[in-house]
Amino acid sequence: MPRPFVAYLRVYEPLSALDAPLVDQVRKALENGVLSRADVGSRERELWLRSQLSRPRRLLPGERSDGSVAPDAPFDVMTISPAEVPGEVGPGPLVCPLDLRARSAAALVGFLATSTGPLQDAALSLSVGPDAIRARAASVMAELTGGAVHVISTTWTVPLPWFALVDPDARRIVLAPRDDPERQVSWRVAMSDARHRVARARKVVSRSLGDEGPAKVLSDTARWLDHFSPDAAVELDYGGLVQLIEDKDLLEDSSAQDVNAIVDALEEGNAEEVALRYEHLREFWGELARRERHG
Repeated sequence: MPRPFVAYLRVYEPLSALDAPLVDQVRKALENGVLSRADVGSRERELWLRSQLSRPRRLLPGERSDGSVAPDAPFDVMTISPAEVPGEVGPGPLVCPLDLRARSAAALVGFLATSTGPLQDAALSLSVGPDAIRARAASVMAELTGGAVHVISTTWTVPLPWFALVDPDARRIVLAPRDDPERQVSWRVAMSDARHRVARARKVVSRSLGDEGPAKVLSDTARWLDHFSPDAAVELDYGGLVQLIEDKDLLEDSSAQDVNAIVDALEEGNAEEVALRYEHLREFWGELARRERHG
């Protein structure tokens, strides 16, 4: 079965930056064994499907039917070494809790806000109403000790403003077979560098294009990064999207270069360069958009 077509933006923090009870949960998870980058998509899909196929159905992964946390609720953590990140981070290990229950709660709130009544009824099929579901989801999100999840994700694409956070030359690429979970494209950056990059990009884009669209994505991303330790690391990972892209296209992918060049060109008032770079991006990511519509 293919991995989910999901891309990720993750934050890895030093253990010393975590508050109780999160630090205790993370230490226990480290003792039990961490989750590899290659397995994360399949693991998240498994836990979500398990909650939906249980009888009675669970609203969120890792909970009982009454909404309380199950005693055996999984708590998964990813780790990286400071040596794997350009710049000053750490001390290690750097840890990224998947925060799956809280992320599912946030996604559920978003679904309720944008879907119609019949769609909600078909998707949820629960005895409780939307208001009660919102309240339960909000209480789960409020449990986050740092006020934010360590992972945000998108399906079928990467929001282009995310590329402004990374150094294009720091790309990590593994051209394993397309069904091999080791196949990857990712970037890692020190938190201090990511914050500097996103602040500059937001200022330039907002001045040139206004505060909506890309500028809002950059503002939201900057606020999210502010929840974490300045000694953390940020990772942009194509995740399961690499299954959809040929080796040649991955090697020739210039998305990070193009987005950073657009920021430079906007600052310089070079409209021709902006148009050229945007056309590169439109061609590359437009193909995935067509697959989503017709897949």
